[in-house]
Amino acid sequence: MVAKTEKVQLSGFNNLTKILSFNLYDFNIAMNDQQRQEYIEYIHNKYSAAKIRDIAREICRIIEANILNESIQDYEPVGASTMTLMSDVKGGKWETGEQGAAAVKMHLDKSHICTHTYPDASDPEGICTFRVDIDVATCGEIIPLRALEYMFNAFESDVVYIDYVVRGYTRLDNGKKIYNDHYFNSIQDFIPKEILDRYVYRQDINMAHDNTWQTKMMIKQMGPENYLLDPKDANHRDIDKKMALLQQEMREVFHLN
Repeated sequence: MVAKTEKVQLSGFNNLTKILSFNLYDFNIAMNDQQRQEYIEYIHNKYSAAKIRDIAREICRIIEANILNESIQDYEPVGASTMTLMSDVKGGKWETGEQGAAAVKMHLDKSHICTHTYPDASDPEGICTFRVDIDVATCGEIIPLRALEYMFNAFESDVVYIDYVVRGYTRLDNGKKIYNDHYFNSIQDFIPKEILDRYVYRQDINMAHDNTWQTKMMIKQMGPENYLLDPKDANHRDIDKKMALLQQEMREVFHLN
């Protein structure tokens, strides 16, 4: 970890920034107040700040980033946030400076991962929602889209928004500016077919000339057993009503209305 009082020495020039925003919603049904509380406890245990931090660490491993610093925070009554600062060492090595502080000469071509969770069990009909925002901002050659498959597998995702933008530029030795160093048609090019096949609605916006892309997806309709805290509630007299409300909630989130 670089000491706060030290500056990291940079070499070369590259301010090409790639920002991946992965926003997902997971839905559950609570049949009573006790199950609402059980849902909040379940989310806290499964997606605490420490566990979200571990997910960020794996993202760093996938995109080959070195972790410089980490910050985690759980909230009362619900929610968590993490921040991971990251970098990469190119043409240099870590050295031990004065008083044991870490120092390095490198090209700083990574930036940060921010994550925030938003559990919601306040709906009067018991439709519980868990939302996660993961923002991966990198500089340099790395392509954060390569971590998408892992992000899908790390969470249960009923509705997904993925935004990707490239800004800034890098300059070649001959002075020419490059505004994007990787070319593709769609964000979905980075999502395996077996994952895409889980989703019935898939909207794709590709503005390659503006270095801007977006993908929206909603999961195929599944049975109530996939959304209940207690599987026995699949035979509850109100289950059809609850499932209709859950599907309506998904559609509203997907269409933002």
